[in-house]
Amino acid sequence: MLTRDEAWQLLCDWTPSDKLRVHARAVELVMRDLATGLDQDVERFGLAGLLHDADYDSWPEEHPRRIVAWLRARGDEDIAHAISAHYTRWQVPYESLLDKALLASDEITGFVMACALVRPTRTEGLEPKSVKKKLKDKAFAAGVDRFEVAEGLRMLIEAIGGTEDEHLARIIGVLHAHRGELGLN
Repeated sequence: MLTRDEAWQLLCDWTPSDKLRVHARAVELVMRDLATGLDQDVERFGLAGLLHDADYDSWPEEHPRRIVAWLRARGDEDIAHAISAHYTRWQVPYESLLDKALLASDEITGFVMACALVRPTRTEGLEPKSVKKKLKDKAFAAGVDRFEVAEGLRMLIEAIGGTEDEHLARIIGVLHAHRGELGLN
């Protein structure tokens, strides 16, 4: 089984961009937190979050095929499948909670970080309603696919219950707890 150290080394080898590494780490933290709260495999959830964009910097035209193939060759099929499904337009079926959790954590984590970065207090005092208001502004963080955010939240809520506000508050809390590491001070 893949270890966290091996995954981090691969991410560093394949991902020269510090910005993308920070995103990967943020999604890893959000996924680990979700897994803990749902009594799921924290390591597997974390590894999926950490590696979901590992091949994007070096081989954007092959994303996510290269990381998926690498994981499948190692026997890490659950993580490979979740990564192959982390964008709905790829038409990969969502078969597990891991698959849905990654979709529900990827785009929105990046978006919440963008929301925090334009505030003088960053994550301090950031509320779900502020994030939702920014989601309506198509010019803000225009690269974030709002459809993916909505589908991810819908699938996760359908699978585990809760509300959008609860999911957003949890993400904000995770990012706040790790704000120093994530450059959100």
